[in-house]
Amino acid sequence: MKISARNMLKGTVKTVKPGAVNSEITVELSGGAIVTSIITKESAENLKLAPGKAVYAIIKASNVMIGVED
Repeated sequence: MKISARNMLKGTVKTVKPGAVNSEITVELSGGAIVTSIITKESAENLKLAPGKAVYAIIKASNVMIGVED
């Protein structure tokens, strides 16, 4: 797999919560951190996502915001 995104995090699908249109996919990374993604239900089905499946969480963003509490 070759893609232009620089941030690829390898993990394992923990949960798949299908909805009417979208599915919520929870991925557990090797260090125990959790990444959650909302993708179309059709995409989740095409990728055959299920708990235990090895996947990559691919993050492509033009910016990341930082906030602090006063």
